[in-house]
Amino acid sequence: MECSVKGKTIVVTGAGQGIGNELCQALDRLGAKVIAVSRSAGPLEELKAACPAIETIQVDLSDWSGTRAALGSLEKVDGLVNNAGVAVIKPFLELTEEDYDRTFDVNVKAAFNVAQLLTPKMAAGSSIVNVSSLAGLKAIHGHCAYSMSKAAIDGLTRNLALELGPRKIRVNSVNPTVILTRMGRANWSDPAKADPLKSKIPLGRFGEVSEVVEPIVYLLSDRSSFVNGHCLPLEGGFLAGN
Repeated sequence: MECSVKGKTIVVTGAGQGIGNELCQALDRLGAKVIAVSRSAGPLEELKAACPAIETIQVDLSDWSGTRAALGSLEKVDGLVNNAGVAVIKPFLELTEEDYDRTFDVNVKAAFNVAQLLTPKMAAGSSIVNVSSLAGLKAIHGHCAYSMSKAAIDGLTRNLALELGPRKIRVNSVNPTVILTRMGRANWSDPAKADPLKSKIPLGRFGEVSEVVEPIVYLLSDRSSFVNGHCLPLEGGFLAGN
């Protein structure tokens, strides 16, 4: 089944690395006009070198007004992937005000801001995909602030699906478990840490980046034209037994 995004203009935040970076490259290969957004200049330059057709925008999404200035000149947008995020993983009693504010400024407030800014530029048939987490659906030890922020993203997904549905704009989220990006491999390379979580995943492994990128492409495409307001777990069956 072909999930065509050819000719669609799609904005991807958090495009500097990991899922966002590989998503931009995949969308570019599929013929989409990609607008890659990141706060980091170096990774954007590397992405542009690899895929010259991609347009890049450097901005710190935690800056509300700076984000509006950087993205405000965009015209018609067919898709938005709110992928930018930070993960502060600490026990609840060790979390600081700075940890809390940074988590919510990037993971929640920025996604809200970008979606609110770009929605008026979207026509019927457009799609928003929020990159959430399994932690938004399930409590995970040491993930309190992160889990709260992703639960908020899932709430944003459902509310936007309700409010934007009459405009024929669909909104969904994907909720992956550990994904083996470069950072994911580094953070979960210790078997003592990884094995207890893997033991709860019926498939017995963590996810690959392509296993998140491809569902996002599906949700951006017209193949998912009646899929709206869902939080799609990408977790190898974790929730089936927990």
